[in-house]
Amino acid sequence: MGGDFAPEAAVKGAVMALDAVGAESRVVLFGDEARIRAVLEAEGCPADKFDIVATTEVIEMGDHPAKAFQAKADSSITVGFGYLAKGAVHGFASAGSTGAMMVGSMYAVKPIEGVIRPTISSLVPTASGRPALLLDVGLNVDCKPEVLAQYGLIGSIFAESVLGIRSPRVAVLNIGEEETKGNAQVKAAHDLLREEKRINFVGNVEGSHIFSGKVADVIVCDGFVGNTVLKMAEGLYRINKALGGGNAFWDAMNYENVGGTPVLGVNAPVVIGHGCSSPLAIKNMILTTERCIQAGFTARLQQAFTE
Repeated sequence: MGGDFAPEAAVKGAVMALDAVGAESRVVLFGDEARIRAVLEAEGCPADKFDIVATTEVIEMGDHPAKAFQAKADSSITVGFGYLAKGAVHGFASAGSTGAMMVGSMYAVKPIEGVIRPTISSLVPTASGRPALLLDVGLNVDCKPEVLAQYGLIGSIFAESVLGIRSPRVAVLNIGEEETKGNAQVKAAHDLLREEKRINFVGNVEGSHIFSGKVADVIVCDGFVGNTVLKMAEGLYRINKALGGGNAFWDAMNYENVGGTPVLGVNAPVVIGHGCSSPLAIKNMILTTERCIQAGFTARLQQAFTE
């Protein structure tokens, strides 16, 4: 029931995903059952293609996330996280309130023991044709070096298990490639990452190389910097589209083709979509969630922090 065009966009996107998910996967829809069934009927899709969990409340974008998560116990987000926490579903995705999604991530499924701060990440296209992972992109705007160092490990495991990149190159986003460049935060993070033997740390990466794919597969920064980079890229995409430009690189910049942002560092796969998500974006959000589940990313991350 989350998103600007709910439930129509969510249900239509789920219908689109049916032919793309694996035969062993089952899509579960949480929300107003009558409205869900009405959209499915209009789409000519049998309702038995899905599991439907009826809920009666909606967390609105203007609601206080933490208060609404508790007060609206029969909302699609709260019920969905309840199912995720008890293992009745293996992953949960929504284009609803980002704040409520983070409340559920932090208090229903909880951070993995040892993770200082979970992070949200974004795939960015590169000229090499292989996506890079940028983290954090807005959850933690102030990060201690120890947190950034953990992002390097978390991002490396995600890139290897979910994206299929062998020995992914991890770099810190900085104003220069030299070790002496940057502020105290990134210098200290650089030193910590250099000592982390479980990752392929390649040093610093400048902003001009984020989208080249030549230097790094995983790019570490705090949420203030990462969100600025991400929104600049989104703005450039819209400008390029308005001017009539288009190719495989720019098409990959379209958020609809990515679908959603994984929350990394919690005990189950959670993916947050744009509030304005279209059916195509919802479809790809579902597929991103499925990939995280099938890759066993959460278990691999739990094992890394146990070690």
